[in-house]
Amino acid sequence: MSFYRPDAMRSITQGDWIQRPQTPGALTGIGTDTRADLTDKVFVAIKGDRFDGHDYLDAAIAAGSQMLIVERQPRTPIPSDIAILRVGNTRLALGKLAKAYRRTLARTKVIAVVGSAGKTTTKLLIHAVLSQTMRGTCSPKSFNNDIGVPLTILAAEPDDEFLIVEVGTNSIGEVPHLASLVEPDIAVITMIGREHLEGLKSLEHIAIENGAVLDHLRPGGLAVINSDASLLRSLTNIPRNAVLFGEAADADLRLTDRGQSQHGWWFKVNRTARFGLSLPGKHNAVNALATVAIARFMGIPDQQISQALAHARGAPMRLEVERIGSITIYNDAYNANPDSMIAALHTFAESCAAANRRIVVLGDMLELGPQAPQLHAEIGKAVAAIDHESPIDHAVFVGDLSRFAAAEVCRTWTPDRITLLPTLTSSSAADLAHQIHPGDAVLIKGSRGMMMERVANAIRTRHQSTSLNDSSEPLTPPSQPSAHTELVFRGGGSSLPA
Repeated sequence: MSFYRPDAMRSITQGDWIQRPQTPGALTGIGTDTRADLTDKVFVAIKGDRFDGHDYLDAAIAAGSQMLIVERQPRTPIPSDIAILRVGNTRLALGKLAKAYRRTLARTKVIAVVGSAGKTTTKLLIHAVLSQTMRGTCSPKSFNNDIGVPLTILAAEPDDEFLIVEVGTNSIGEVPHLASLVEPDIAVITMIGREHLEGLKSLEHIAIENGAVLDHLRPGGLAVINSDASLLRSLTNIPRNAVLFGEAADADLRLTDRGQSQHGWWFKVNRTARFGLSLPGKHNAVNALATVAIARFMGIPDQQISQALAHARGAPMRLEVERIGSITIYNDAYNANPDSMIAALHTFAESCAAANRRIVVLGDMLELGPQAPQLHAEIGKAVAAIDHESPIDHAVFVGDLSRFAAAEVCRTWTPDRITLLPTLTSSSAADLAHQIHPGDAVLIKGSRGMMMERVANAIRTRHQSTSLNDSSEPLTPPSQPSAHTELVFRGGGSSLPA
């Protein structure tokens, strides 16, 4: 591809040659990880807080790279047949390359997914539906920052029919910058909630930050916006070509019913169209509404959308359901903010009514700034309120901030139902696993820095000898109804009927 010709990349990045390429032929791609196959690719030496790609130039060459983009002269001699391009900032250079490459994707519908929560799940649901009949690329894992977004764009093939890019933020100005690289044909805003308040400061700033993706929507592009994000709608200019989804009365795609049958979860749109869904929880049904909007825009029939959603796989550690023997783990340990924490608690209560015991293990929510104590107290109130609807047998709170949640629960619970751990260690995780018994259901959730998955790992280690199922497969919760029973949650509500 002519885009990957060394001289073209030098022109785009405005860099200078330290070593000129010996052959003018095009390379095949760009990478930043020397553990990957870099054969005939460009290695961009990114400098981060805990690593510096300039320390791995030899490893990049050993992995097959034929060109290096760097910020400084290499410390050790580089073979003369390896081209070396020096730029002022490799992160910015990566973004420039991605922006230029995106503009070559004339046949590709580029979809940006932003929002305070649900980005990764929504991205995967969209990919599950579109990939049934179309060729396309989807950002791996949570590639949603100034490195991951460019790499996602640069991984697209020229003949891709779609490209799904997840765009994240934890400080003001990130979404506008990343959206300027993506230039989406379709922009999805999943929801506006209390995330990264340490950097984003307020809910108003969060709404404006995420809404900035709409400023970079290509002419004639489609905006798919959560109708329940009232602050976003009041602070952002909503494009004329927009689809509102959610529970608001004016939503174009409104969640009106949902439930579970012998075939799995389902939800209904505008009281008429019914779709299957592999994932539990009202929040995932709302995420699926955004997928329906995009799939219909791309010309996919409802029946095909429903079938794909019914078999879609969720992301690891995002309310991932796993059975170990007769123990069910709801592993939502990838990250947490107040809104996603409350959504997980409601989904857990709704999904595991038939469990012998229901246990929640909740870790600190990080990066919330001065509001952190208040927001953790709110989680404690939510636990106590949900307990009235669907009893929670025991709550474990992990971390210094989680003591504020525990204090709220202590107002109405007896002390024997509460455990407070200042930190989570391998030993304390093993102790928790020892207290989990067959038939229990366990919700595990906290911010990434808390590494709450150690609890799930400890439960696996202790109970793996009795495991009845392959833990890599998604499993139906123990509350799955019989073939003659169907649970219905009117209006998208969270509680099981009495």
